Amino acid sequence: MIEFENVSKSFWTGSHHKVILNQASFRVERGENIGILAPNGTGKTTLVNMMAGLEKPDEGTIRREGGISFPLGYMGGVVNRISARENARFIAKIYGLDPDYVEAFCRWMCNLGEYFDQPLGTYSAGMKGRFSFALLLALDFDMYLIDEGMPNSTDVEFNKRAGDLLAERLQRATLVIVSHAPELLQKFAKKAGVLMDGNLHMFDTLEEAKALYDYETQS
Repeated sequence: MIEFENVSKSFWTGSHHKVILNQASFRVERGENIGILAPNGTGKTTLVNMMAGLEKPDEGTIRREGGISFPLGYMGGVVNRISARENARFIAKIYGLDPDYVEAFCRWMCNLGEYFDQPLGTYSAGMKGRFSFALLLALDFDMYLIDEGMPNSTDVEFNKRAGDLLAERLQRATLVIVSHAPELLQKFAKKAGVLMDGNLHMFDTLEEAKALYDYETQS
């Protein structure tokens, strides 16, 4: 469960305060997949980072229960100068898991071969995406946070392995996905919200959220 109660967040840009959230209140229940639509530049990543506990609100209260993932795409806990193997073992220790298991799982999922023992700084964007997704799935959370979709990989075998495993996990876990693309949310969420101009509007259906999003972005 994640609950926001009267949460506000803004940043100083050098000339003005950019408001990300203004007194937002909403709740994500376990077993209830939710999507949030937001145009680029409105604070999607800040919102999902606050859900994960990586950023604090300026005002209000955020409550969390259960195991909540880091956002897919957030690699702040991963070090580019060390290898995927070393990163996997380090993250395993942070979450109190068996480093041997997390390393073996990521090796199997990524299928990076000898690159698994090379520094992440030498990876292509696609290879980094595969590793980040593998690491996310290795940790088996109650709630998964996805920032702007799945990794873009041209590896068909990886996509099938990762997709099948994510589908299996979502049978018992919850997904929150934040994106600017309504078609992405349609694959995963029935309930959705719209983040725009600091206001978060929550709806019971994706269709209602999409109607507001289309109106605001096309007008």
